[in-house]
Amino acid sequence: MLRIVLFLLAIALAAVGAAWIAEQTGEVTLSWGGYRIMTSLPVFALALGVVIVAALAVFSLLYALWRTPGRIRRGRHERRHARGRHAITHGLLAIGHGDSAAARQHADTARRFAAHDPLTLLLHAQSAQLEGDRERAKAAFNAMAERGDTRLLGLRGLFIEAQRSDDPFSAVMIAEEALKLSPSSSWASHAVLGFRCAKGDWDGALAILDNDLASGLLDKASYRRRRGVLLTARALELETVDRDRSRQDAMEAVKLAPTLVPAAVLAAKFESEAHQVRRAMRIAETAWLAHPHPDLADAYAHVRLGDSARQRLVRVETLAAKTPGHIEGALAVARAAIDASEFARAREVLSRFIADPTQRLAMLMAEIERTEHGDSGKSRAWTLRAVRARHDPVWTADGYVSDRWRPVSPVTGRLDAFQWQTPVASLPSPEGATIEPSPFEQAMLAAGAPREPQEAGGLAEPPREPVQPDTAPPPATQDNEPHNLPPTAKVEEAATPSAASALESSPPHLEPLSPAPLFRSRADLSRAGQPPIPPVIPIVRAPDDPGIDDEAPSDEFTEQIGTPKAQAGGWRGFLARWGA
Repeated sequence: MLRIVLFLLAIALAAVGAAWIAEQTGEVTLSWGGYRIMTSLPVFALALGVVIVAALAVFSLLYALWRTPGRIRRGRHERRHARGRHAITHGLLAIGHGDSAAARQHADTARRFAAHDPLTLLLHAQSAQLEGDRERAKAAFNAMAERGDTRLLGLRGLFIEAQRSDDPFSAVMIAEEALKLSPSSSWASHAVLGFRCAKGDWDGALAILDNDLASGLLDKASYRRRRGVLLTARALELETVDRDRSRQDAMEAVKLAPTLVPAAVLAAKFESEAHQVRRAMRIAETAWLAHPHPDLADAYAHVRLGDSARQRLVRVETLAAKTPGHIEGALAVARAAIDASEFARAREVLSRFIADPTQRLAMLMAEIERTEHGDSGKSRAWTLRAVRARHDPVWTADGYVSDRWRPVSPVTGRLDAFQWQTPVASLPSPEGATIEPSPFEQAMLAAGAPREPQEAGGLAEPPREPVQPDTAPPPATQDNEPHNLPPTAKVEEAATPSAASALESSPPHLEPLSPAPLFRSRADLSRAGQPPIPPVIPIVRAPDDPGIDDEAPSDEFTEQIGTPKAQAGGWRGFLARWGA
């Protein structure tokens, strides 16, 4: 609307000007050399306007001709750049869907038409990574690191290649250089922090953490938690070297992260040594409410030095009452009850978890059976059950299981990665149990009544199979036996001593004994006794009788060649000999 108003206003002004010039009287005279031109003012104004427009038209034409080569070069460059951008776009798409051949082709096209584009170097590096050509990828990332606009991107690529080549020192050097260029680079900060934690450089790690807070990479809550983790790690390392500094770090860590279990355990220990019992108990209780842990229960039980086992039991029961129904509380109470010889109390707190026990619970039950009654049979049964029982929670991070808490994951280098939980590999599977409970274990756990004295030890010897004694071989038939006896008489006469000895040596038939419930069932005990082997009298020669071979000795040459034929006589033999 404004443009229309301005356009109409310009037309009105032009019309007013033209009318004013037309109303003017007088003449305009131009004298140039011998020429003299006289005209009126309106005609002069019109001629002047025409000359000005013509001059502008000629100037525009000449200027356009002057700029034509540059426009041609610029248009050609723009077309090449457009083709390069098109190749870069399709090359990145090919990398996205994993087509290495197309990505390589588009990368070559992009280098030909847009060699100085930063995305061209990125496309070449990623296509080389997709093909597995690390040398070409490193060359591309080095070229990117030499440019100012792509320096950080090139350092990131070189860092990744160093990690893939299993070269941690080069990776850390690259990360430190990138961190100097850009303190807000999260990947560089994470890499340098993990490396310093791995070396035990806790002061350097704390400096990196302060830098992350100043750069805005961490919020206040995450900073407090991570600083508490690093201070706890330094306190644990200095516990036997510099106890004053270790105590200072532990107390600061508890203030920053009250629910961190290792910090709470160490701080409670230092407070207990300083006879600050209430403060130590309060620290352990705060961490216990968030994460029940056996180390917290142990520190809480021994918070006052010199207490008896029953006093520790009462204290642990108070701690377990703060988290009712939790298995860690029951295990802690059972441990303290066993130390105080309160076996009934230990059985009571563990009874609700016996249906699906963990390994620690099964081992506690085995210790109760062995310590209270000296029942080694039930103790072994609970020990076997512990092998098949569920795993207890452990310190784990990124699939790595550790026997102690660590500040950094050894797999990914992530800070504060370890958690007290059941390992992933031991979680219940829908496939069912791999190892079924044995009959021995079921019999031992099901047996409630006291056994006979011979079974109490669990070492009764199982019945054995009767062993058949070796019988002497029957006498061989001799050549000097009387020949007037019938064959039946000779067989009976020879068989009489052998059969008699066999009958004397064979034991009477016994009923199969039923297996005692202490042992697992055996299939071989349920079978009836084997019948005695009937005596067999082989007819053999005496040891000193060579005998007579039933068959004539065979000659291999005779068998192969055969018996020679007799030579024919008379004129046939003569012809045969003459023809040979």
